[in-house]
Amino acid sequence: MTNILGISAYYHDSAAALVRDGDIIAAAQEERFSRKKHDSRFPSAAIAYCLREGGLDLAGIDFIVFYDKPLIKFERLLETYLAYAPKGFRSFLAAMPVWLKEKLFLKTTLKKELARIANVKATALPPLLFAAHHQSHAASAFYPSPFEKAAVLCMDGVGEWATTSVWLGEGNRLTPLWEIDFPHSLGLLYSAFTYYTGFKVNSGEYKLMGLAPYGEPKYVDVILEHLLDLKQDGTFRLNMDYFNYATGLTMTNGKFDRLFGGPPRKPESPLAQREMDIARSIQAVTEEVILRLGKTIRQESGCEYLCLAGGVALNCVANGRLLREGPFRDIWIQPAAGDAGGAIGAALAVWHEYLDKPRKVCNTDRMRGSYLGPQFSETDIKHYLDSMGASYRRISDAELFPEVARLLSQEKVIGWFQGRMEFGPRALGGRSILGDPRSPRMQSVMNLKIKYRESFRPFAPAVPVERVSAYFDLDRPSPYMLIVAPLKEEHKISTTAEQERLFGIEKLNIPRSILPAITHVDYSARVQTIDRDTNPRFHALLCEFERQTKCPVLINTSFNVRGEPIVCSPEDAYRCFMRTEMDYLALGNFLLAKTDQPPGEKDWSWQKEYELD
Repeated sequence: MTNILGISAYYHDSAAALVRDGDIIAAAQEERFSRKKHDSRFPSAAIAYCLREGGLDLAGIDFIVFYDKPLIKFERLLETYLAYAPKGFRSFLAAMPVWLKEKLFLKTTLKKELARIANVKATALPPLLFAAHHQSHAASAFYPSPFEKAAVLCMDGVGEWATTSVWLGEGNRLTPLWEIDFPHSLGLLYSAFTYYTGFKVNSGEYKLMGLAPYGEPKYVDVILEHLLDLKQDGTFRLNMDYFNYATGLTMTNGKFDRLFGGPPRKPESPLAQREMDIARSIQAVTEEVILRLGKTIRQESGCEYLCLAGGVALNCVANGRLLREGPFRDIWIQPAAGDAGGAIGAALAVWHEYLDKPRKVCNTDRMRGSYLGPQFSETDIKHYLDSMGASYRRISDAELFPEVARLLSQEKVIGWFQGRMEFGPRALGGRSILGDPRSPRMQSVMNLKIKYRESFRPFAPAVPVERVSAYFDLDRPSPYMLIVAPLKEEHKISTTAEQERLFGIEKLNIPRSILPAITHVDYSARVQTIDRDTNPRFHALLCEFERQTKCPVLINTSFNVRGEPIVCSPEDAYRCFMRTEMDYLALGNFLLAKTDQPPGEKDWSWQKEYELD
């Protein structure tokens, strides 16, 4: 039996993963334990959880692997500063102390941290290996996928040098084909527009994607003429005269501001039509790049299947178009496509490539629905609730599913805490907040009173996999909420000529379908399919909701408030429940009504706990 511990840390979204004989046993992000969103620190708590889940201590680990090669990254940093000198000297001075203190000697830092966890000398630790950043992404995409042979596309901000890389996956081998290097990066281009429209880089990109349908693609030609030299084959170069990220402390510069008619939007200030049009334009350009790259990869590799990872692979609108319009029979996207997933990829790379072990392929995939985090026993939950003086009913499954379905049909909002926590940025029915998608007021209620977030942001539908094609133009599973698909024509509501003339955020409150709370302004939805095998409890609830209402779809959004990581423990869930206007909480088989609880926090100072994302 071979146990491999994968670690991602020190940039953003630190995580740990345990792989045993090629099977993913456990994986979790550090943020879920530390309660600091996108926590980049050494993932001590995530490692401790993985070891607990695997029933071993660090002495039982055969190999530890880091998802990145810091010395090559340092080489890129130095070469970039030399290439742009004397520009960027301030940025150089800001970056150097961190590198010289921690990152340049990362092997020593990692060994110190691991020795502290194990309470042993560094010399007693298992062998420490390093995988390349895009190798970790590619491994996380291909090895758990359901394909025996596939092309792999990795796109992110930047790894060591690569920003876009293409691989051929076959059996237990990944062969690099070609790459585009820093500073030419589709991920950083998208992040530059995230910054410019007033959202936070490395966390607000999905807001830019959600904002895009409210705008018009007015700036596509400007982007393609001035910022991005896009070739017919999908390869590209950026005009660095407009960007500051290679040498400065911001993403864009004054020349960029002049091109788009003003300075970046101040965070939290009102959104104007300009921001919506800019969002739509960069989204359209991103989709075009990905579609062109898809055609090229298909021609060059001859592969009928494509796997995706890297932060750009979280762009589920582009993924949906690639699936519908691209040249591949099917695509598979790593659910933790960002840096957190690199922990899984690095561990799988050691198993299959370093140790040359064969790969098992199954019909679905080998991510276990991404339910790879901690779960809590009934005893754990009861003990915590009793310690808080909480009022609850313990009911059987036979009562729980009909009761929760009935409450949902009455427009109640319910916290749903069941089984193992999800790995990756999406709540997939383990740590979710649920609502009735038929309600025209539910999107507004859940955004403003539960999540405390921007009103324009859409919610995702969850639907049993066997019922998905009855509601959406999608003929296959989408278990990880990474595909946007159009609603079926028969469920749409036609808009009037007057409504068609509305612009921007005015479009928000027009009901567009029989499921208004999950239908975006362009009649699309970010679909999650629920499988009876991977999440039997959520599947049972959806089926019961359909039995009562004739609708098999529920709103599924992450169990947290804005700026807070998704809840991990019963304590996190109860605290979030009490701080919001959620109506009920289902913690395993314990059902809690808000009106029955002891008084919660009287003031709202807790909102300062979480930095806005």
